[in-house]
Amino acid sequence: MIGPDGEQVGIVPTNEALARAEESELDLVEVAPNSRPPVCRIMDYGKYKYEQAKKEKTAKKRQHAFQLKEMRYRPKIDQHDFDFKTKHVRSFLESGSKVKAFVMFRGREMAYTEQGRKLLERVAEELNDIATIESAPKLDGRHMHMVLAPRPEIMKSVKQND
Repeated sequence: MIGPDGEQVGIVPTNEALARAEESELDLVEVAPNSRPPVCRIMDYGKYKYEQAKKEKTAKKRQHAFQLKEMRYRPKIDQHDFDFKTKHVRSFLESGSKVKAFVMFRGREMAYTEQGRKLLERVAEELNDIATIESAPKLDGRHMHMVLAPRPEIMKSVKQND
């Protein structure tokens, strides 16, 4: 048995351990049930559970939830549409999310996949001040996609603002 202050009491019969716990107005908690003899501890179990929940909450608050946003482009995109979509991608990256930018090809557009590659490279060029290319443009069926991740200094500023 382990006492309320963390000191080793020794091997004590169960009824005596329960009496000691009641005497100090605390709970008798079985810490290691599989050991021989089982190890018990006198502690305030409600306080222990509260502290554990508090630790979990702060750990959860510190971790950044990974999010993958997507932005779809077309090979024959107009300049204004390109700027508008790229502005949204920039805001996603500034908020700490990764972005999967992809170009969708329809019908005969599949013959001009190089235009799609140039478009994705142009997106990367526009955002190179806040983003790094995590995966280069790659053709997958009728879609060519690329993943952009925010730069580490952007991630630090996002964590500081949280």
